[in-house]
Amino acid sequence: MAATTSGAIKARLESLGTSVPFFRDGPREGQAPPFGVITEAVAITLDTGANGDFGDPAAEINIIETATVDIVQNARAKSGATTARNTERYGLAELFAHALHGHPLPAHPAKVTAVKATEIDRFPISNNRTRSSIKVQIHRELLREEVTSA
Repeated sequence: MAATTSGAIKARLESLGTSVPFFRDGPREGQAPPFGVITEAVAITLDTGANGDFGDPAAEINIIETATVDIVQNARAKSGATTARNTERYGLAELFAHALHGHPLPAHPAKVTAVKATEIDRFPISNNRTRSSIKVQIHRELLREEVTSA
């Protein structure tokens, strides 16, 4: 079982057999593309439609956690003295979004009730790299150990 949201997403995406490694918050130094970067807790909101009695201190509290999955790839590779060929794997971001959408993320430490891939943004080529960013909403229980008291 993964200890975090990013760990649960990593477990799901690396199980697809695409040979794309995923990292939390950034790749290791010198990592060659393609690779993925998972950023968890970009936003957290209360899932107002899925919570019980707030007067009950033992009531389950449910949240919607937004995470992003960025896919970084090389755009082109030199194929001749004055030519280049495309190396970007088109459809890779869509494959990952589809694999996450509706998946229950069983490796997550909290009870997950829904996973929704809501957006894919593609950013312009920079330094011969492309970046596609997938926004994912994870509807899940807020664990007691995630809440610290002052």
